[in-house]
Amino acid sequence: MGRAFEVRKAAMAKTAGAKTKVYSKYGKEIYVCAKNGGADPDTNLSLRRLMEKAKKDQVPSHVIEKAIDKAAGGAGEDFQPMRYEGFGPGNCMVIVDCLSDNANRTITEVRNCFTKTNAKLGAQGAVSHMFNHQAVFQFEGDDEDAILEVLMEADVDVTDVEVEDGKVTVYAPHTEFYQVKTALTEAYPDITFIAEEMSWIPQTETEISEEDMPMFEKFMDMLNDCDDVQDVYHNAITPSSN
Repeated sequence: MGRAFEVRKAAMAKTAGAKTKVYSKYGKEIYVCAKNGGADPDTNLSLRRLMEKAKKDQVPSHVIEKAIDKAAGGAGEDFQPMRYEGFGPGNCMVIVDCLSDNANRTITEVRNCFTKTNAKLGAQGAVSHMFNHQAVFQFEGDDEDAILEVLMEADVDVTDVEVEDGKVTVYAPHTEFYQVKTALTEAYPDITFIAEEMSWIPQTETEISEEDMPMFEKFMDMLNDCDDVQDVYHNAITPSSN
């Protein structure tokens, strides 16, 4: 499971290079979160998590503050979350999460990514049942038994704890996100999270052949270039990650 998480992070790293697009996506997500749950991160825990994640990804404070101020003002766009599922090149399973103020535009752009790469857009629920919606935390360490003991003593529901290459990866149901983070930070006050996020973790993996790789890369690049696409999850294992 840890490898699948790392692969997904690596696949999305290209987006992180386009800073303006990353800022825009974070700004949109923070705006929606603040508008729906309130602009105070002390009472809106989802907003606090998102702000911390944005800062870790080096999103400037003024981008975060502008999105929150815009939400607090009550004006602005009416973004709605949209999720699309299907099968990408090499028959890998794909979940595409979007935020959009124009459903017709978004579905047209996402469908275009699928049709131009010989992929297949499916119905709602086509592949999500083959993923687990998980809270994922990763940090440096090598003692999975000690971590598991800390979480069990805190009565946290844990799915899995893995240690690989000097890194601990903790998986838990997405509803346990704050319980996991609280337990770990209280037990290890100096802990630094390499990753702390909600993610769709695939239950199975699909090997992408060398022949399918160019189309898979084109597919991912097209999705990442869509302004309305916030995140892409897949179960593809590429030749370079094997």
